[in-house]
Amino acid sequence: MTAIAATLTLTNDLLTGMEWGPAQVRELFHLAADIKARPDRYRGGLAGRFLALIFEKPSLRTRVTFEVGISSLGGASVFLDHTGARLGQRESIRDVARNLERWVQGIVARTFAQESLDELAAHGRIPVINALSDRFHPCQALSDFFTLEERFGGLRGLKLAYVGDGNNVCHSLLTIGARVGAQIRVATPAGFEPDPLVVSEAKRVARETRGKIEILRSPQEAVAGAQAVYTDVWASMGQEEEAAARGIAFAGYQVNEALLRLTDPDAVFLHCLPAHRGSEVSAGVMDSERSIVFDQAENRLHVQKAILLTLLN
Repeated sequence: MTAIAATLTLTNDLLTGMEWGPAQVRELFHLAADIKARPDRYRGGLAGRFLALIFEKPSLRTRVTFEVGISSLGGASVFLDHTGARLGQRESIRDVARNLERWVQGIVARTFAQESLDELAAHGRIPVINALSDRFHPCQALSDFFTLEERFGGLRGLKLAYVGDGNNVCHSLLTIGARVGAQIRVATPAGFEPDPLVVSEAKRVARETRGKIEILRSPQEAVAGAQAVYTDVWASMGQEEEAAARGIAFAGYQVNEALLRLTDPDAVFLHCLPAHRGSEVSAGVMDSERSIVFDQAENRLHVQKAILLTLLN
């Protein structure tokens, strides 16, 4: 472990992103940048360490980046497929945690319910990393802001507009965005706003970092002068039955060429993927030179390696 990794003093788990203050997020980005630039220096960082990957939902980016990241750091992973039987159905989550802590040094869990992650962390004495839940997606948002820092050279005062559902990705963008001092505008239809408690906590932190949080109704108002525009699917996994109704509710919230004309001339487009071209984003925007979605995807690997080194060392 390098001196950079040794300076990080974060809590034992990454469940929401709220556990970490602005200084810790900044240090994490420094570590991720060093890992990306000099990966050979970290090849033994997780030597002899084993992690359990618990996935209730299908995954491309999350599973591959964690498995590759763990292996490239010298560790090993055990994949536990819970896409059929949910975590806690066959055996209590408490007992799962108390078993796993005897065999592995950490848990990466991608679950439907945030409560499942919280219960794993409460009953296990090893780090638990949220790889997505219905409430938060901290690994994604950390990677997103790391990518934006690469692009713009700094994050304080950066204007990011999020257009769409006030979901887990939106919650994490607010949480991490506040900690890096960004200016976040969220535009959602009535009834799809982010959780007021998450917004309140983000606003509290933003007052300390000189960031800004705004919840709006108009996509046009949200993106005006923005340097980055972000969207996500309108119906997440588990909401398939709501897809038709959500399509109607979000009809005016597509990120397209007309909307991007209102942004800063150098503005970029972000999406956590998978994307539905012609739905939440037009194909023209998704596949344009403004799109940095695959830079985001790549950086999941480097940021998650930094997270792993931080929590397991």
